[in-house]
Amino acid sequence: MPRIRPEFTKSPYFVDEPGNWHLKPGAPKELHDELNKYLESLENLDESGTIEGVKIDYPYDR
Repeated sequence: MPRIRPEFTKSPYFVDEPGNWHLKPGAPKELHDELNKYLESLENLDESGTIEGVKIDYPYDR
């Protein structure tokens, strides 16, 4: 299943270095906030309703 690409990755300020995602100098505060929130979300892999940190939405109740 493909993952949704976060919006900040489409910014010209975004630098996609393996293991070192960061933003170029001059990036807006909102981009910094979005990147930090995303990176923090990756740290909690055992959150209820997720598999390896990916949120799972069920189309029906069990």
